[in-house]
Amino acid sequence: MKDARLRTRSLIAGLSLLLIASFSVKAEESPLLDNIHAFRISNFIGLNAFYQFSANGATDILNEVVESINSANSALNTVNESGTDVLNSDQLGELTTEFDKFKNLMRQNINDVRKNGYPDIRMMSELADQAQALGDISTELYASARESSETDTDDRVEAARSAAVLMAQMMSKYSARSNSSVAQTFQGAATATPLDKQAVEFDQLMDRLNAGSASGELKKTIDSVSSKWQFIRGSYVNYNDDNVPFIIDRYSKGILDGLANTIAMLRKTA
Repeated sequence: MKDARLRTRSLIAGLSLLLIASFSVKAEESPLLDNIHAFRISNFIGLNAFYQFSANGATDILNEVVESINSANSALNTVNESGTDVLNSDQLGELTTEFDKFKNLMRQNINDVRKNGYPDIRMMSELADQAQALGDISTELYASARESSETDTDDRVEAARSAAVLMAQMMSKYSARSNSSVAQTFQGAATATPLDKQAVEFDQLMDRLNAGSASGELKKTIDSVSSKWQFIRGSYVNYNDDNVPFIIDRYSKGILDGLANTIAMLRKTA
C-alpha cells in the first residue's frame, strides 16, 4: 500500500515537473497545452484512487484522491491564466464549471463512503459520467488550443500525450470494475469506448510513438513503456477474466510515469 502511494505521488510530481519544463525548455511556447494535458490526467488518476478508496476506505488512498484534485486545480488555474489569448471566456468558464461539478460529486461520494462504509451506486455512477464529460470537454479545449498555437507540436509528443490520457482513463475504468461488482459504475457514460477497443487505440498510439528515431535514454524509456504495456495488454483486452488488479494498477502507473518522461525528453529535442 505504501509503495502504491509513493508511485502515485511520484506520478503527480512528474506531471508537475512536466509543467515546469514547459517554461524552461521552450520559453517561447505557452504552458497552456501542458496544463490542459496535466489537468485531464490528474482527474482520471483521482477517479482511479477514489474507486480504490470506495472498496477499502484507506486514508492513504484518500490522500491520493486529494493530491490528484489539488494537482488538477493547479493546472486549471494556469489554464485560466494563460489561455485567455487562445480560448474564449465561455470555453474557460465551461471547463471550470464542469470541474466544480466533478469536485462536488467526488466530495459527496467520499462522504458517503466515510459515513456508510460503502458508496452510493447512483452517486458513483454520476461521478463516472461527470468524469467522462469533463474528459471530453478538456480534450476539445486541448484540440482548440493546439489549432490556435503558432508553434507546431511534434507528432510523437502528441502521440505520447494521447496515450497518457487514454491509459489514465483505462486505468480508472479497470479500477472501477475491480472494486465494484456493479456494471454501471464500470461503464460510466453510455457512449464510453469499451476497454478492449481502447487497448487497440493504445496500440496505435504506441506505433506512432515508436515510429521516429530514438536513442540513449529516450529509447530506453520508450522501450520500457512498450514492455510494461505488453505485460498488461491482455488484461485490458480480456477485462472480464480474473486478473490481479494491483499489478494492473502498478504497471499502468508505470506507463504513465514513462510517458511523462518521454514527453519531457521529446520536448528537449524538438
